[in-house]
Amino acid sequence: MRAIRGLWHWRRNPLCRATDLAEAWVALAALLLILLAAPVVGSLVGGAAQDALQRSVRAQHEARHLVSATVVRKLDRSPLDADPETSSGRDLRTRVLAEWTAPDGTAHQGPVLSSLKDPHQGDAFRIWTDRHGRMVPRPLDSATASTHAVLAGFGAALAAGGLIEGGRRLIVWRMVRRRYAHWDRAWGKAGPDWGRTGAGS
Repeated sequence: MRAIRGLWHWRRNPLCRATDLAEAWVALAALLLILLAAPVVGSLVGGAAQDALQRSVRAQHEARHLVSATVVRKLDRSPLDADPETSSGRDLRTRVLAEWTAPDGTAHQGPVLSSLKDPHQGDAFRIWTDRHGRMVPRPLDSATASTHAVLAGFGAALAAGGLIEGGRRLIVWRMVRRRYAHWDRAWGKAGPDWGRTGAGS
């Protein structure tokens, strides 16, 4: 709004320099680009991220399977986690030796982290595996993917706005330097005669 008021104020002012008007036009152009181009960039980046992430969600849900595992026996805590003072939310899971059947029908056995508070032999719990029974992380869910896409779009819009503002500042800085150089040249021409007016020499 300052740019628009500045243009209106300076449009017929006899003190208005060409550079003042140019600076006001640059500010107005930057404002319009920030208001129009930055949201478009954010929307395009967010849409592209949403498509890519949702494809990844579908691929992960096709490749990863939730299978039932059975506790064989409880395992000792890892030596690295011996200090109870350093426990975190992740440490609430218990290490057990479990067995499970993969989606392809093969039997597997190995140490896994169980969400059971007090696991006993024969207790069942669910784990994520690939088609061959190898343990894999939980697949990304659709809501989390959408949140990441929104954040990517918002970040792209902010980056675009920052680039536009940086470009505006660079242009204005160059204009000011050119103005100062012009003043220096004008001062250099007037400098030798400074103070001689009316001296009769």
